[in-house]
Amino acid sequence: MALAVRVKRNWALEKLKLGGRFADEDEYKRRLDAAQVAMLELEQAYRRDRRRGIVVLEGWDAGGKGGAIQRLTARLDPRWVRVWSIGKPSPEEQGRHYLWRFWEKLPPPGYIAIFDRSWYGRVLVERVEGLAPEADWRRAYGEINAFEKLLFDDGVRLVKLFLHVSAEEQRKRLAERVANPVKHWKIAPDDIRNLAFRDKYVAALDDMFGHTSTRAAPWYAIDGEYKWFARVAVAETVVKTLGKRLRLGPLPVDEAVYREAATLLDPKAAAELGLAAQHHASGRR
Repeated sequence: MALAVRVKRNWALEKLKLGGRFADEDEYKRRLDAAQVAMLELEQAYRRDRRRGIVVLEGWDAGGKGGAIQRLTARLDPRWVRVWSIGKPSPEEQGRHYLWRFWEKLPPPGYIAIFDRSWYGRVLVERVEGLAPEADWRRAYGEINAFEKLLFDDGVRLVKLFLHVSAEEQRKRLAERVANPVKHWKIAPDDIRNLAFRDKYVAALDDMFGHTSTRAAPWYAIDGEYKWFARVAVAETVVKTLGKRLRLGPLPVDEAVYREAATLLDPKAAAELGLAAQHHASGRR
């Protein structure tokens, strides 16, 4: 079962069928567990090979981005992954090119960066709410494509995901956040006010897909109507895309570890480690 749709240039959001779900909780847990283990192996491979990966998550307010990121990173070593929650630019950032603040957050070698919202704010919220002149957001399509192509050509792997939910499901989730004190931190006045602009956002999204789903950096649309389905879809799509043609697996043990272990561990364990070291060394020749 395909959990994500690779967006083509003439694609429209209304074409995505909503309501996908698993047979039961056991299937959800089994697939999520497998994806999380694969994500850990992916992180280790990026660290080992000094690769750089970027995950961009866009979606509706209350679309499930935060929950998907939590599950995606649950087993990762936090030292090698960076999650950036993107909000309004600061006064200093507003005085610079809108891509400037993202350059500072690009991952160094060995790291994966996850963006909870991204540079696509220029062609979405800034367009819909009139925060950027039309000439600016129209020019941004080409600037974004050039930015992502530059990253791609430099060896960065990039996966872009959009979490889609129906208007009815979005209203239901926003109402739950208002009613539940534990979720008050997740809600802001703009989240509710933006419901009135949903049609404008759909038009902006269709333009965004049409202009920026490129061969180097395609968009993937995720059915987010059911959270379990969306979380697995995000994890499996990230693993598949960032792990393409990549040798996954754990990091090799430093030879110095074997030498130190031989002097400090019991003889039997030291002997076993010695055999493992010989096997490891022969496998590298």
